[in-house]
Amino acid sequence: MRRPKGIKTKKSVAKRFKITATGKVLRSKAGKRHLLQGKSSKRRRSLRGGGHLVHKRDAHRIIDAMPFSHRG
Repeated sequence: MRRPKGIKTKKSVAKRFKITATGKVLRSKAGKRHLLQGKSSKRRRSLRGGGHLVHKRDAHRIIDAMPFSHRG
């Protein structure tokens, strides 16, 4: 079986994270994808918005999975 040429972006990672121009990794808060009716309005509001940083120890794995993103 022939292997594909080149490197590919992990699409599952690309949908969940964003890499800034300075190389930091942003994530969204957990718990906002489903079962929202059972959560209070206050709790849903607090889950809004992005811009939460991934810890430096975990960021290198995400950056490796997105080879065509900015690296700072």
